[in-house]
Amino acid sequence: MKKKWMTTLCIICTIGLVGCQGKSADEKKQEQHIQESEQKAEDIKKPVTFEQQTEPVVVEIVDPSTKAIIQTISPKEMDYERDRQSYTKQIEQLVKELARGNEKTAGYDKRMILDKLDNQGKVIKGSPLIVLKESELVEKILEVSATGGKVEMPLYITESGYYFEDIPSLENVVVASYKTYFNTHDVGRNKNIELSAKAINNVIVGSGDYFSFNTVVGPRDEVNGFQPAPEIINKKVVMGIGGGVCQTSSTLFNAIDQIPVKFVERHHHSLDVGYVPKGRDATVSYGGLDFRFQNTTDVPFLIKANYSKNALTVEIRTAEKYVEILKKP
Repeated sequence: MKKKWMTTLCIICTIGLVGCQGKSADEKKQEQHIQESEQKAEDIKKPVTFEQQTEPVVVEIVDPSTKAIIQTISPKEMDYERDRQSYTKQIEQLVKELARGNEKTAGYDKRMILDKLDNQGKVIKGSPLIVLKESELVEKILEVSATGGKVEMPLYITESGYYFEDIPSLENVVVASYKTYFNTHDVGRNKNIELSAKAINNVIVGSGDYFSFNTVVGPRDEVNGFQPAPEIINKKVVMGIGGGVCQTSSTLFNAIDQIPVKFVERHHHSLDVGYVPKGRDATVSYGGLDFRFQNTTDVPFLIKANYSKNALTVEIRTAEKYVEILKKP
């Protein structure tokens, strides 16, 4: 009887010892897994510092058309961690120069060069409007500045808004016209009018297109055939290369003003001119003052400029089916 009691006591002690040994192997694995998951979560919350990374962090800006790396940024050297506000301003300035250019390098932003017709009615292709969206690129760079990576420049390209099938009929109907006169004895001035008129002649302005007189006519210099002639600068009449070109831009303005377009830029002379009524002029200077408008209608039109012995006539033409749309309300 005594031996049986001793056996029972041993069994109870053994069971007690098993209970005191702690959790089972499966329970331990589960607890370890939970601890590891919690540690990973904490690591994710912690900001990545450059000291924790084995390789230097760089951001590469990529040209989407060529896939070439056109700029490499080192966030650490630009105090990304220490002064985030200063870093952002530096990035904004860098992106601004990429878009608009600087003294040494041209920017990615490009004004549209409009298509035009040659003497046989064939299209001479210009080039599209290109805009680098600065705010979008800044945001993309900031997003990867901690870890590094490649960022493609967000370039938005806009082609001229017309259909090739409309080309043969764009000359059919004159919807607006304006004529100015000049002195036949002003040889140099008349040559400048002739050259600028030739430049704007047969230019196609599609729906939504922007027209820039300076972009279309280009530099007024001797290399391009322009000659010395009187021009108005700061309320004085002085001699300058390209004098008389403003008669072309002013004649164009008075023709264009007869159809529903949006004027983006126009300036008056500092003195009255005799070839258009007061306040109806549009002075220009290459690299400075420009005459610009946007075709806000849904249809294209054609600019025709006819230079004769003593007069310049600018016409706005379009296809018969578009005439009503180009009439001012």
